[in-house]
Order: sequence, then structure tokens, then C-alpha cells
Amino acid sequence: MSSVSASGKQIAGKRDDIRTPVTIVTGFLGSGKTTLMNRALRDPSMARTAVVINEFGEISIDHALISTSNDNIMVLENGCLCCTVFGDLVQTLNRLYHSREAAEIDFDRVIVETSGLADLAPVLQAFLSEPTLEGLYRVGSVIATVDAVNGPHTLTEHKVSVGQVALADHILITKLDLLPENSRAASLELLTDRLRLLNQAAIVSAADDAPFNPIQLLRQASPDPAMGGEAATQWLATATRVNAPKVAHNTHDQHNHDSKIASFSLVRDVPLPREALSLLLTSLERHLGPGLLRVKGFVNVAEEPGQPAVIQGAQHLLHNLSWLERWPDSDRRTRIVFITQGIEAAELAEMVNLLERVATRTAAARIRAANSSASNVKEAS
Repeated sequence: MSSVSASGKQIAGKRDDIRTPVTIVTGFLGSGKTTLMNRALRDPSMARTAVVINEFGEISIDHALISTSNDNIMVLENGCLCCTVFGDLVQTLNRLYHSREAAEIDFDRVIVETSGLADLAPVLQAFLSEPTLEGLYRVGSVIATVDAVNGPHTLTEHKVSVGQVALADHILITKLDLLPENSRAASLELLTDRLRLLNQAAIVSAADDAPFNPIQLLRQASPDPAMGGEAATQWLATATRVNAPKVAHNTHDQHNHDSKIASFSLVRDVPLPREALSLLLTSLERHLGPGLLRVKGFVNVAEEPGQPAVIQGAQHLLHNLSWLERWPDSDRRTRIVFITQGIEAAELAEMVNLLERVATRTAAARIRAANSSASNVKEAS
């Protein structure tokens, strides 16, 4: 959790994290989310798992299809989760927490299954910025299922499926058994390469792999930078890890949506003034908007040389700016990773660099003006 420094900043400490971990299961329509959930929830070890299912339609089909040994299932009916995320989802998770406090139910983990049409970015942002959720829950992992049979076509034709894959921590390829055996290996290789082009930081695996463990997958959690130096280093490393794909044969314009996913890393040796950081984040939010899928990183703020600011968000950046007590390693550079959709990599880099220069100059001008005003007041007195 966090404590407050003398300067009023929220500083991440080393105490045990009391927030309940949340696993988000996403994936396009028919990609195997319900099958994955059933494989895991039948196991007694998952009995203390609360499940929130987002239905798109008037009948709760997915709810009826999921079998579990407990009653900790809540359904958000007749609406896309991305449209109701700051309403139904927040209220549902808040009710879950208070029901547990009242000893009406018991759970140590939450799984949120989105509808196949859900835009994932607002869901993630809710956990990062909504006060009701921020102190009670934390996203441990995002799992995206991709159908081996229809996945390639889905990625080409449906932009939302690309966004789901791009934001995942773990991508699970399903329904390989439905492919012809003689072409299965080649199809898996091509699809895996394509998915790694979309998301270089994610782990890509297949549900048919012998060592695949659905319980372990649904209970895994990504590192939390607030939990100490090693965790903070791992947290940023997951954003910059490169699963270098082999060049797939016969690639062409069918990947029209794929090419619109871009990543850019802003690395700076010189610390940013606090005012420049604020202006930069505001400008990025205004200019990138919905095209900004995810951002995470450390910032060396000039006024706080020993305590890096931690940035993480989806689409909206100004929320959830926290601070570490100390740098996690000897590298004290500003390092921010951006993942965007619909903005070319070169254009993204040019835009970020330009906005950073403008923010730095503007901040310097404001500081000079403030110092000059203070000096004039002092002389007048």
C-alpha cells in the first residue's frame, strides 16, 4: 500500500498489499473464454473465486454455461462492459467487497470476464483511476483468448479484437484441435508470430499444450511496482520484453489492423521538472486520446531525485501518478513505454518528443515568471 510523505505525495511502501487481485479474461466472440473458465472453476482450489460476467444481450447465456462449486457469480446483463464500466462494474465490485466484509460471501480473488465486443482500455483505466476500486482491487493479469480457426480473420476484420490482444499479459490460443492435423503446426506458428507482432510483451501459449494449467493461468499476477525494488524492475521489464517473432511468410495487407498497433519508449537522462511532467501528461492525453491503449513507466522528477514517479494508465494518464520510496535499481533515467492503436510508430515518436519539448519549455517559462514575480514582490516590500 502507500504512505504520505512530508510533501504530501503518495509514496509506495513495502507493506503487504491488501488489495484483492483481479484477473480479466477477454477475447472476441466465440474465442473460448467460457471454456477456459469452466476448466478452472470446476477445481475445488478455485472455490474462493468471485466471478463477474459481462453479458451482451438480454439472456444470461454465459452465466448459465459456467459451472462452479459456489454462488460467487455476478452478471452485468444487457450491456457492453466498456460502456458501463464506471457504473455497473464499479458498483458490483464494491458490493462484493462489502458482502465479504459482512461475512455473506468469501473470496480471495476476482475474475472479470468481458463480453467479446468489449473495449478493454476503459476497463483497465477504471481499476487505475476509480477511487472505489483503486484501494480495494488491483489487476493481476489480463488474459486474451484467440480462436485458432477464426482468429486470423477476426484480427483482420475487427479492430476491438486487436486491442484486446495488444493489452493482454497472456495470450491463449484456443481450438487448435479443430484445425486439420497436417496444417496445425504451420497455422499455430503463423498465428503466434502475428500475435507477437501485436504484443511483444505478452506471453503467448496454446490451450492444447500438455503443460497448460488453467488454474495457474487464472491465478497468476503481474508484478506490482509498489511492492519493492525487485517488483518495480520486473513491472517495467514486462513492458519492454521482446519476444522477437520470426518473419512470417506471405505477409501482406490482410494485417491492416495489426500495423496500427505501435509502441514507443521515451528514455531521458535529464530529470523532468514536475511542471513539465504535468504539462506533458495533459498534452498526451489531449492529443492521443482513445488511441493510447496503455502506458507505464518511471519518471525522474527534478524536484524529487531519489523518488521516481510511477505512471500507469490506459487512455487517460493523469490518474494514478504515485511515487516509489527509492529507485528500484541503479538506472535513474526516465523510462516510459507507450502502446497505441491507429498511430504509426514514427508519428508517435515524433509527437511524444515534440510534446515533451514544448512542455519543458513552457514549464521553464512559468518557473522564470514565478521567480521574477516573487523577486519583484520582495523588492517592493
